[in-house]
Amino acid sequence: MSKAEIIAELPKLSAAERSEILEQLWRMEETSGPTQREKALLDEAQADYEANPQAGAPWSEVEARLRRRQ
Repeated sequence: MSKAEIIAELPKLSAAERSEILEQLWRMEETSGPTQREKALLDEAQADYEANPQAGAPWSEVEARLRRRQ
């Protein structure tokens, strides 16, 4: 089955089935780890934070802002 066919079938699945697929995808991502590009971005973000820790925001604030966008 091609990627396009898989994507076309997703809306036909129940919420529970999509949730199961999402969980499996997350497990696969967790075991593969970040790519080299993602590692570089994480290292850059860490360096920025260490240089200016006051520039960041607690996760609760970030999450609230993201939820308001939806």
